[in-house]
Amino acid sequence: MSDHLVRGLGLDDEIRILAVDTTETINEAVSRHGAYPTAAAALGRTMTAAVLMGAMLKNEEKVTATIEGGGPIGAIVADSNANGTVRGYLGNPHVHFDLNDSGKLDVKRAVGTEGYLRVVKDIGLKEHFTGSTEIVSGEIGEDFSYYFYASEQVPSIVGLGVLVNPDNTIKAAGGFIIQVLPGASEETFDFLDARAKEMEPVSKQIDKGLSPREIINEAIGEKNWRELGEMPVSFECNCSKERFLNAISALDPSEIMSMIKEDGGAEADCHFCRNKVWIEKEELQELITH
Repeated sequence: MSDHLVRGLGLDDEIRILAVDTTETINEAVSRHGAYPTAAAALGRTMTAAVLMGAMLKNEEKVTATIEGGGPIGAIVADSNANGTVRGYLGNPHVHFDLNDSGKLDVKRAVGTEGYLRVVKDIGLKEHFTGSTEIVSGEIGEDFSYYFYASEQVPSIVGLGVLVNPDNTIKAAGGFIIQVLPGASEETFDFLDARAKEMEPVSKQIDKGLSPREIINEAIGEKNWRELGEMPVSFECNCSKERFLNAISALDPSEIMSMIKEDGGAEADCHFCRNKVWIEKEELQELITH
């Protein structure tokens, strides 16, 4: 089955839980960016987290997550919406290191630990909601857990994982979020704390063929939750020539004239999907005259 997300309530409706398989989605992004394995894992974890956060929104609401940890990978940006589409990019996709002491991709070294995680939510109001927390580990999942606790005051367990093949394609990717709702009992906290220590990494679960529903079953038990919905997940970019023209129109007319005289037009390159669009000199000239 193609990438999809499942959400539900569990433990007598004391928790919200979402799980997602993003393997094809992340493979598309990694391919577009030509990302090396360690960079691919960082980008994939961030985009998966964005998908999970987007699934908590409604209608046309959107969320953008930015991680800037000071490491060689640079900034990682991912945005998603309530419809399950996501896109992302990173400053330097050509980052890769030897495996860390745990035998895993050294995402922490690539991301860095001196910086911030910032989340911006567009929920249709004049002012966007913005929350920001310090990077606590550089492993991304733990950083999102800390963000939810410190910025939104919602105790959360965030599991994110990406397995990369030797040819740099994605073998498995996905994640889950378990959030404790107001009024939850101490027993629920204790149960989740114990399960968090016992669970197999989510990327390995997906690699074994487990679906998002089965990941939730593994997390809290098959009889301990009820499903609220399911939706497809995919890579999608909303860039267009019109958007590029709008961005160029904000430049000083002298800069636009330089493009016309020196290059005979302009090539626009989307950070998110790496698509290139050529803008003719006549189209640039029209921006100046209007």
